[in-house]
Amino acid sequence: MSTLLDINDLEVRFYTPEGVIRAVDGVSLNLERGETLGVVGESGCGKTVTARSVMRLIPTPPGKIVKGSIRFDNKDVLALNRQELLAFRGGDVSMIFQEPMTSLNPVFTIKDQLTEGILLHQDISFEEAVKQAAHLLDLTGIPSARERLNSFPHQLSGGMRQRVMIAMAISCNPKMLIADEPTTALDVTIQAQILEIMRNLKSEFNMGIMLITHDLGVVAEMADRVVVMYAGRVVEIRKIRDLYADAQHPYTEGLLNSIPGSTEERKRLHVIKGNVPNLLDLPTGCTFRDRCEHATEKCAVEKPELVEVKPGAWVACFNYKDSRTKDQNKIQLTSEGEVSIDNRVSKEDRKPLVKVENLVKEFKVSGNFLGGKSKIVHAVDGVSFSINQGEVFSLVGESGCGKTTTGRLMVGLEEPTGGNVEIAGQHFYGASNKVQRRLRKEAQIIFQDPYSSLNPRMKVETIIGEGLRIHGDHMGRKEKEERIVEVVRSVGLEPYHLPRYPHEFSGGQRQRIGIARALILNPQFIVCDEPVSALDVSIQAQILNLMKDLQEEYNLTYLFIAHDLLVVKHLSDRVGVLYLGKMVELADKNELYGNPVHPYTQALLSASPKPDPGAKSDRIVLTGDIPSPINPPSGCYFRTRCNRATKKCTEEAPKLMEISPGHYASCHYI
Repeated sequence: MSTLLDINDLEVRFYTPEGVIRAVDGVSLNLERGETLGVVGESGCGKTVTARSVMRLIPTPPGKIVKGSIRFDNKDVLALNRQELLAFRGGDVSMIFQEPMTSLNPVFTIKDQLTEGILLHQDISFEEAVKQAAHLLDLTGIPSARERLNSFPHQLSGGMRQRVMIAMAISCNPKMLIADEPTTALDVTIQAQILEIMRNLKSEFNMGIMLITHDLGVVAEMADRVVVMYAGRVVEIRKIRDLYADAQHPYTEGLLNSIPGSTEERKRLHVIKGNVPNLLDLPTGCTFRDRCEHATEKCAVEKPELVEVKPGAWVACFNYKDSRTKDQNKIQLTSEGEVSIDNRVSKEDRKPLVKVENLVKEFKVSGNFLGGKSKIVHAVDGVSFSINQGEVFSLVGESGCGKTTTGRLMVGLEEPTGGNVEIAGQHFYGASNKVQRRLRKEAQIIFQDPYSSLNPRMKVETIIGEGLRIHGDHMGRKEKEERIVEVVRSVGLEPYHLPRYPHEFSGGQRQRIGIARALILNPQFIVCDEPVSALDVSIQAQILNLMKDLQEEYNLTYLFIAHDLLVVKHLSDRVGVLYLGKMVELADKNELYGNPVHPYTQALLSASPKPDPGAKSDRIVLTGDIPSPINPPSGCYFRTRCNRATKKCTEEAPKLMEISPGHYASCHYI
C-alpha cells in the first residue's frame, strides 16, 4: 500500500448570521490505495463536510476552508484551478451521495445522466458512451441494463437508484471512492447487494474507499481502519479489529456499547448522555467532557491532541482506556438494571389485545400512469395475527412488503378492502362511529419521519395536545395542560420546550415529540413505524430505552415495524415476516432468530450486518428485487428469488402452517 489521500490539520468554517460554525476543527487522516477507511460519529460531527472538502464541494459562501492541506496522489487539491478541478472530480475521486433520489435529476433518463460524466472525462463517441453506461449498470447488478438506460429515476426502486449512483461514481475508473451513507434506509437484502458490489469494485479497480456511515455493523464488515469523529475533530483512529475489541476513547466505547446486541438480553442499552455540542459555541478544552464519565479538571481547560498511545492506536484523550485505573476501566451505564415488560402480566396470563383477521388492502392505480387500463396493487394480501397485552410484536421485510400499510390499517388510517381488525374485543371496521371514535383513542401511531409528520407551523404544545382537543371533552383546560406537561416529561423533554417549533429540535428530540403525541390519550396499543431508522446509534439507544420505560410505566402494547434486525431482536417478543403482502413466517423472537425455516427469513437474517469484524460471513444474497405487487407471480410469491423453488411452487401457493408450537411458516419444503 501507498498513501493515496493525506489530510493534515484541516479546518472548515461556515459563516452564518448566527455566528461561525466550526464544522471541521483540525482534522488529520490518511487513506491508502486499496484500503477502506470507515468514518463514524454522530450527526454534526463533521464526517460529510470533511469528505466534501476533499472534492472541493463546500458551498462558498457560507463555507470556507480556512486552514490545513489536502493532498491526493501527490497533488495539492486546494491549489487546483477550475479546469484541473473538473478533471479531478470523477477522474481521480468520485462520490456516492447519501440520498440517490435527490442526487439524480428527475427529468433526465439514466442514460443521459450516466453518459454525461463519461463524455466529459473521456474522448469517445456518444454510442460508445452508451455501451459503457450499459456495461456499468450490468456491473452493478441491474438486470436488463440496456432497457433500464431509458428509465427515469422515479421508475427505479431504491436499491436500483443506489446502484445507478455507484455506476456514475465509477464511470471513469476513479482512484478513490467516497461513499456517504450508501446504505442508509435500505433494506438489509438490498444493503447486502450494495456492499457486495462495493467490495467487488474495490478488488477489481484497487480503489481506496472512504466509507461514511452511522451503521457500525456496516463498518465492521467493510472497513480496514476506522476514524472516529466528534464535534469536528478526530478522536480515535484504529485498525478495525482492534477498535471493536479494545476501543480506547470514551466516545468510541459509548458508541459501541449503544449497539443493540452489545449488552445482555433484556438489558438497557448504554446511552451517551447529552448531545453533540453546538458548533457555534464549542466548550473550552475537550469538546466531549460534558458527556464523559472520566473527565477531569484538565479536560475543561486543555484540548487533547491526537497522539499514538500504542502501535496503530491514535487517540485524543487524557484519560483513554489504558491510562485509567482498574476500577475506572469500564463506562458505567447511565441507567442500571433490567427492564422487564412482563412484570404486570405474565406471558402465560396474557390475552390478545389486537387481532388482525385475513386483512386485505388493494389500491387502484389509474391507467394514465401505466399507459393502459387501471390496475390493482395488492399491498396486503390476507394477513392474520394477534398481539397480546403488553407484548412487542415486530413486522419485518423489504420495502413494499406491506408492513406500513398493515400498521396504518390497524389504527384506522386506511380502509381495508377485506378482513377486519379487533381491538380489545371490538371489531374496528363495520362498527358505529361512536365505537370507532373510542377505539381510535386506544390505538395510536409513531410515524417513521419525525420531521415530516410534525406540522412545522405548530408549536410543540399544540402538536402534542391535538388529541386532547379532539377526544378530551371531559377534561378542563388546566387538566389538559397538566397532562401535556406530564407526557412531555415522561419522554425526556421539559415544559420549556412546549412553545418551540419542530425545526428547533434535533432528530432524537423530534422523535420524542412524536412519541409524546402518541401517548397523550393514554392508549393501550401503539404502532411504531420505523421510529429509529434514521437516528444515530447513540440517539437510537435513547429512544429504544425510552420505549421500554414507557411500556413498563403505561403497560403498552407495540406493533414495531423496522428493517434493522438487531433492533428488532433487542425489543421484540414475537416477530412476523412479510413478503409481498403475505405473512411467510411468525414465531417467538428467540425461535425465529435461532431457527429460521423460510428461505426468505434465512436470507434476511444472514444479510443483517453484524457489529463484529471477526464474525463469519454466511450471507445469502438474494438476486433481483421484490416482484411488483401489481402483477405478483403465480403460486409462491417468493419463488422467483428462491433457489429451492420447484414446479409445485409455481402452481400452488403455500399456506401458513404451524410447524412447532407458536412457530408458523408458509413454504412447501420446510
